[in-house]
Amino acid sequence: MPIDVAKATAAPPRTTELSWDHKDVQLYHLGIGAGAPTPEKEHPATDPDELRYTLESALHVLPSFATVAGGGMAVAGGMAAPGIDVDLAAVLHGGQRVTVHRPLPVRGRATQTSTVPAVYDKTKAAVIVLRSEVADDDGPLWTCDTQIFVRGEGGFGGDRGPSARTEVPERAPDLTTERLIREDQALLYRLSGDWNPLHADPSFAKLAGFDRPILHGLCSYGVALKAVVDTALGGDVSRVRAYTTRFAGIVFPGETLRLRLWRDAPAPGRIQVLVTAADRDDAPVLADTVVDHT
Repeated sequence: MPIDVAKATAAPPRTTELSWDHKDVQLYHLGIGAGAPTPEKEHPATDPDELRYTLESALHVLPSFATVAGGGMAVAGGMAAPGIDVDLAAVLHGGQRVTVHRPLPVRGRATQTSTVPAVYDKTKAAVIVLRSEVADDDGPLWTCDTQIFVRGEGGFGGDRGPSARTEVPERAPDLTTERLIREDQALLYRLSGDWNPLHADPSFAKLAGFDRPILHGLCSYGVALKAVVDTALGGDVSRVRAYTTRFAGIVFPGETLRLRLWRDAPAPGRIQVLVTAADRDDAPVLADTVVDHT
C-alpha cells in the first residue's frame, strides 16, 4: 500500500521556512477574484474597499492566504511525509480549516512545522490529515488542518474518523450573493503554488475522470471567505478567527458560485455558509462551512 499509516503518523515533525511579500498577497487575492465585478460592487477595480486586496499601499491579508503562503507549502510539507506515496490523479482535497492566531502580515518570514496526525480509512479511499503550524519571531501566526482524500487507498482496516456534519439552518439565509468564476481563474490561481495539472491540463483532467479541468478547491475556499468578509464582516479581515469547510463538489471555471449565509449559526460569533454551483441546479460545492469571528 502506498500509504504506510504507522510510518506517516509516527514520523517526526518536518520544518520548512516560509517567506512572502506584498506581491504574493496581491497575486493570491487576484486569484480568488479580487477586483472582479460582484452584485455588491459594479466598479470594483477602483473601489476603495476592494483596493485593500490589490493595492500595496492599502493592503490587508485575507486569512485564507495561509493556505498558499510560501508557495502552498502547507500541503506540500505533509504530502512529503515518510510513508506517503500517492498518485496525484487519485487525490482530491477533502476539507480545510485555518485558525488565525493574529492578523497575517503583508510581508513575513516564518517557520512551518508539519505533521500527519491521522490517516482515516473510508473503505474505498483514505483520508490523510495534515497539520501545519506556522510561527514567526513574534509567536504563532496560524494553524492549517488539511484533509486529503485519496481514492483507491482505503480498506486497510483503520479508523474511519469523525463524520459530524453541520446542519443547514431551517430558516431563510440572512444573506445571499453570487460570485462568477472566470474562465481563466484556475490558471491565475495556480500561480500561487498549486501546480496540480488537474486544474489546467485537459488530458490530465480526463485521466482523473473529469471532462475538463476543475477549479482548485482552495480557490473556491478563498472566494467564499472573501465574500463573507465583504458582505457580512464589514470588509475587516482581522475579524476572522477560524474558517472551516468540507469540499462537497467540483467547480468548473466559468460557473457562478451561489453563497447563502446565516449569521450566529450554529452559535453566536459564527457565520454558516452554504456554497453551490448556480449553473448546475445548486449542486453542492462547499458544505459544513463555518467562519468564526469577533
